[in-house]
Amino acid sequence: MTARRLPSAGFSITIRVAVTADSSAIGRLTTAVGEAGAVVTALDVVDSDHTCIIADLTCDTADAAHADQVVAGLEALDGVEVRKVSDRTFLLHLGGKIEVQSKVALRTRDELSRAYTPGVARVCLAIAENPDDARRLTIKRNTVAVVTDGSAVLGLGNLGPAAALPVMEGKAALFKRFAGVDAWPVVLDTQDTDEIVNIVKAIAPAYGGINLEDIAAPRCFEIEARLREMLDIPVFHDDQHGTAICVLAALTNALRVVGKQLADVRVVVSGSGAAGTAIMKLLLRQGVGDLIATDRPGALYRGMPGLSPSWQWLADHTNRDNYAGDLRGAIRGADVFIGVSAPNLLTGDDIATMAPKSIVFALANPDPEVDPRAAREHAAIVATGRSDQPNQINNVLAFPGVFRGMLDAQARGYTDDMALAAARAIADTVGADKLNASVIVPSVFDPRVAPAVAAAVRAVAKSEAYAATGFRGGVTSDTPGGAFDETPVLPDPELS
Repeated sequence: MTARRLPSAGFSITIRVAVTADSSAIGRLTTAVGEAGAVVTALDVVDSDHTCIIADLTCDTADAAHADQVVAGLEALDGVEVRKVSDRTFLLHLGGKIEVQSKVALRTRDELSRAYTPGVARVCLAIAENPDDARRLTIKRNTVAVVTDGSAVLGLGNLGPAAALPVMEGKAALFKRFAGVDAWPVVLDTQDTDEIVNIVKAIAPAYGGINLEDIAAPRCFEIEARLREMLDIPVFHDDQHGTAICVLAALTNALRVVGKQLADVRVVVSGSGAAGTAIMKLLLRQGVGDLIATDRPGALYRGMPGLSPSWQWLADHTNRDNYAGDLRGAIRGADVFIGVSAPNLLTGDDIATMAPKSIVFALANPDPEVDPRAAREHAAIVATGRSDQPNQINNVLAFPGVFRGMLDAQARGYTDDMALAAARAIADTVGADKLNASVIVPSVFDPRVAPAVAAAVRAVAKSEAYAATGFRGGVTSDTPGGAFDETPVLPDPELS
């Protein structure tokens, strides 16, 4: 039986009520909310007189239906009138979550003349003569395009570009909050691979990096691969690589806690789409002992008919013993389960069949592959993608710092070595003295994470650039937007 979701801030509501002014009024309100299974987070008296109190009651609920039950419970109380119900998540989205703000005040004619005509013409000509100067003298230096076609929005499916926009806005807000990166949503009203590739190629000159987001597999693989070939800026599909980095970081620390080595463990992955494939490729790159990829048809194995190219690659490079059964059979004796698939595929009894000191990462959102409470009865370590559970594996640990590092190094692409460095940086941020079964990843609000990831990625990018070109670039500072400090191309003083 599926466990009911726990109340969370994602379904927070504020209910304005009028209640008879007596000594038990407020108590009756909070008791009714608690009995309905919600959590009161605030109660503010808006107005009152001798007979009536007007109060705003804010509470976390489990979902929209639960919110309706809470409201109905209040309406059923004698002397209580529900006047208005506000969904706080929708209120936060009114008018969107991001805006453009000028860095230039433009208070005088002098400033106008330098920011725009005639002074701007000098900068235009300099860039025309040396296009690389756009990386220093325009927003390209610190700006990322967050690109989607809306074909795989969160766990919700193919919702299209307009419905995907709130997610892309949120992504842009996270870029700015955690790494000082300016990001902008680019939502495309097409799901044609050629069109997407051509559009992104056409807009790329304005950006220092491309973050692909919520594009369905297998098209996302081709889109990313073709754009990487065409563009001289990093192309990073966060659903693949951000997830893979965070999973490797979490697994690194989980294995430290249970005293196992990656080279000795067997890992089973449920979900062989974009995220699952990237996770498995990164684990293989890091030297995992054995790996079994599963999806709806069961385990992917050599000789399995009807495999897509990406699944064929997984079948050829994983599953050492060529197991051909279902997910439940695959996890028997396995050390690690990683789920990036669908809710409620496993039970606690299934987890009990895994190896001693097992590790379970059930990352399907909002409902994981196995109830984390049931999994904890048998597994040594359990992680989910939920913020209301310990060990939340969240991509925000990775992508802001990864792009910060690539932008600072003026990287021309994204590589597996950057991913491995980012994962190590995230894992090491926890610290050996803090590490335990409930703390295998740092908090998403830990201010050390993004700078550590950025520094690690920047070092790899600079090393790779030198290996490729012999150019030993240096970054002027570790602050967002640092530029190479080699001899300036322009005769003017360094403007960075």
